[in-house]
Amino acid sequence: MTAPGTRAQAAAEESDDLDVEEALALVREAPRETGDDSEGHASATAPQPSGGQPAERHRATTWPRAREIAARAARPPAANGTATAPAGARRTPVSVPLGDALGLVLAAPLDALTDLPSFDTSAMDGWAVAGPGPWQVRAEGVLAGHAQPEPLTDGEAVRIATGARIPADTTAVLRAEHGRTDAQGRLHATRDMLHGQDIRPRGQECRSGDQLLPAGTLVTPAVLGLAAAAGYDTVTAVPRPRAEVLVLGDELLTGGLPHDGLIRDALGPMLPPWLRALGAEVVAVRRLGDDARALRKAVTSSGADLIVTTGGTAAGPVDHVHPVLERIGAELLVDGVKVRPGHPMLLARTKENQHLVGLPGNPLAAVSGLLTLAEPLLRTLAARPAPEPYTLPLREAVHGHPYDTRLVPVVLRGDHAVPLHYNGPAMLRGIAVADALAVVPPGGARQDEGAELLDLPWATAGIGVCFT
Repeated sequence: MTAPGTRAQAAAEESDDLDVEEALALVREAPRETGDDSEGHASATAPQPSGGQPAERHRATTWPRAREIAARAARPPAANGTATAPAGARRTPVSVPLGDALGLVLAAPLDALTDLPSFDTSAMDGWAVAGPGPWQVRAEGVLAGHAQPEPLTDGEAVRIATGARIPADTTAVLRAEHGRTDAQGRLHATRDMLHGQDIRPRGQECRSGDQLLPAGTLVTPAVLGLAAAAGYDTVTAVPRPRAEVLVLGDELLTGGLPHDGLIRDALGPMLPPWLRALGAEVVAVRRLGDDARALRKAVTSSGADLIVTTGGTAAGPVDHVHPVLERIGAELLVDGVKVRPGHPMLLARTKENQHLVGLPGNPLAAVSGLLTLAEPLLRTLAARPAPEPYTLPLREAVHGHPYDTRLVPVVLRGDHAVPLHYNGPAMLRGIAVADALAVVPPGGARQDEGAELLDLPWATAGIGVCFT
């Protein structure tokens, strides 16, 4: 339930149908809060400084700064302690079979293990010919996968398939559609032919030992094909970050209809595949309820690179995440973000090589936390490059929060982003059909104004799509 003091903020955040001026007027009339209605717990009212300006609420970090902190958090210190080492440098590379390497990042250069092609091959179906025509055609042809055929002599031709080895002393390959045979069975060219035509010479693409791809290359389907062609069965890659999900909340049901104050858990089914789509290996999903002792034990015993908790990040009577992190001596790197929905998200370093992202309990607020904190952290752990930022104009105006960034689900239509109206912190109806989240700065965005977009992993048809 939303606290009374947050009524105006909740109204402004929950409904795109609310008039912008009305929403802002409600916000101006409401007392400023330390918490965020997206978590659904009451929060204390922050003091108002003199002069009528709003106080800096809590220790919240701006949205761009929070993403920057998350991206850098997993980088190990450099040897001199003044900078950070390259992304993924802390993590021991692994040898991965080609079939399991999609979406990983190469931890070592991919050097050719053989010439490509490894022998002279025919680039087309047709005839291998020697000297000027017409040519006498051999009875048996040359197929791909067979041993080296007998050399040709001048005036001789042999049927050849694409990819087959070229006989020694071949002048060129005559394409099937460019040759004809006469009544005596001799082959004639129907158009001019150049020396070496349609022959792929050995080493045309690379020589053994050539660097094909540098370390840091994202393994795409094409990279897998190139590695296989170059003789690889495995590649050396940065391992997938391991993630563990801890679902908190006594009010959550795992089946059936909501009843008697209990609600269905939306985050348990949603977070594991989303984390996999972000490149993580989900090692466990555990339901702990509102049990501080169980939470502490789960956090301190976890061997995952990233622990993700759901709910419990505000200051309510059963919000145990902050107290547990304090008791175990965790370092809070981000404690609240100036973003709607999702203000009470957090990022902590629990061990030298382990981090915890605390997500708000409301579903869309949790999505906001995933893309704000978990995505940059996982990207660094996996040594994946940051996506190039891009903007699109908004099809219609989007009202903003007076002081915080808003993340609004949108669909992409032509050269515009169309805001979706089911964008309250507890709503998934909008994000379920969205292509991206639009980053709306404080104060809002006008119609046709460009907005930065955060693509959803499956909406880009990229290699990050992995639900198994």
